[in-house]
Amino acid sequence: MWWLIPTVVVAGILEVLGWSARLWSSISPTLLTPFEIQLIGTILAPTPFLAANFLVLGKIIVRLGPQYSRLSPKFYALIFCTFDVICLIIQVVGGAYAAGEVNRSQNPDKGGNIMLLGVILQLCAMALYVLCAGEFILRFLNDIPVRKNSMTVSKEKRYANIIEWNIIRWLILGLAIQIFCLFVRATYRTVELSKGWSGPIISIQAYINVFDGLMMTIALYTMNLIHPSFFLAETLPVAGGVGLPRHCSASVTCTTDSASMWT
Repeated sequence: MWWLIPTVVVAGILEVLGWSARLWSSISPTLLTPFEIQLIGTILAPTPFLAANFLVLGKIIVRLGPQYSRLSPKFYALIFCTFDVICLIIQVVGGAYAAGEVNRSQNPDKGGNIMLLGVILQLCAMALYVLCAGEFILRFLNDIPVRKNSMTVSKEKRYANIIEWNIIRWLILGLAIQIFCLFVRATYRTVELSKGWSGPIISIQAYINVFDGLMMTIALYTMNLIHPSFFLAETLPVAGGVGLPRHCSASVTCTTDSASMWT
């Protein structure tokens, strides 16, 4: 779970820095430094958080069966995380450009448009992510592998996967809540940036509080309450405090002996 540090932890730090700087900016509206910090922090924070969602789904695919996924788990993480990094770079460039223009008392619209491009690409990545995840879940539940020549899953293995699903479905629910919040936030940012720095959206504090701050708060709390480590651990918790090893799920003996504890 080390990858949660450069993703979720970094996102949380950026959110705290961004909103702290926004408070500072409201107290000292003539200072440029807090404006620059809150601009970069609140815009960039969802990007590493989104990367964590991509990685979690890749690990879920490994557990439930790669044969139901359009992409292999490694390619899944590689493609979506690479796309996420590209969006991050575009937003960093746009944010730095806009902050520089403000510092020179010039119109920051060009930087805002670059940031807008990054946010729109991020929206597209999220939409594709939802489609791929949705297809995988439907194929898994109906036992329809992507490729017709895929190796047939034994009844014992299929039963073990269903047991795994009964636990992991709560993690998938958490991911759904998080991606919904991120999608709402990205949609708001798209509308906000498209109207410019002096538009009607950006000037209303309540909008950013609800559609940005609240959405990220819900997403971060959901990640902590429905934490991946609870569901992707090497052992499955069972009644009586005994741990069932993950590799045991492929065994007929382990599966049948523990069936009563899972149903």
